[in-house]
Amino acid sequence: MRDGTMTGLLEIESLTKDFGGIRAVDSLTFRVREGGITGIIGPNGAGKTTVFNLITGVYRPTTGDIRLEGVSAVGKRPDRIVALGIARTFQNIRLFNRQTCIENVMTPLLQRAECPLFSALLRMPRARSVERETREKAMRLLAAMGIEAYADARASTLPYGLQRKLEIARALAAEPKLLLLDEPAAGMNPEETRSLADLIVRVHDEFGVSILLIEHHMDLVMNICSSVVVMNFGALLAQGRPDEIRTDERVIRAYLGKKKRERTAAEGEESHAGACR
Repeated sequence: MRDGTMTGLLEIESLTKDFGGIRAVDSLTFRVREGGITGIIGPNGAGKTTVFNLITGVYRPTTGDIRLEGVSAVGKRPDRIVALGIARTFQNIRLFNRQTCIENVMTPLLQRAECPLFSALLRMPRARSVERETREKAMRLLAAMGIEAYADARASTLPYGLQRKLEIARALAAEPKLLLLDEPAAGMNPEETRSLADLIVRVHDEFGVSILLIEHHMDLVMNICSSVVVMNFGALLAQGRPDEIRTDERVIRAYLGKKKRERTAAEGEESHAGACR
């Protein structure tokens, strides 16, 4: 679990989203502190991905506010929200499959580069310099994910787990303050999930980026997150440290289930017995 002194970065205040007569997100309020890894958990249909879509401008809230460093993101286009400092990955991987891996990462880098269009079209020295620097940055991002050997391979040819890493590299190319990861461990086996958890922590530490992730793998969330948000029926059920969430009766009843409650109690008894030896 990651600790440290952290200040507010993202504020979700009284956020509501209706789709016709269905309320997907219901008066949701929580805060993501700068410098941490925050997890969002909850049953299927709890509204977790809808929250990500609201944060990134895919949907506009029915009511409520979303603020990054005090600046409201409501009503802004997705590209403007990226410019504010928020980047994301998706539950279903979205890559430019016909492009190579390095081209996938270079695309957002070139969008950020300050190079006049006519210079790029005419291949003027400034444009060539920008392209060279961009390629070097992209290679460093691929290397950070451990996939630099696949730089010139088409994205569609990569194994599933490496495509996940490529998507994270592309998101990091936007140089975000806050990185949103939507079920990054989905479809991974236990060994791949452990490797991914290590990667997320390394990205957090080496890139200095705050992370907000949605995940169903409870061990991953509890091991790497400094704070956990629990949603149920679109509303906030609880927020706290992983150790607080593990023992919160509301969470146990709504999400973790009776079997988990019994196991938690048994673990507590074993821990107490060990302390008394």
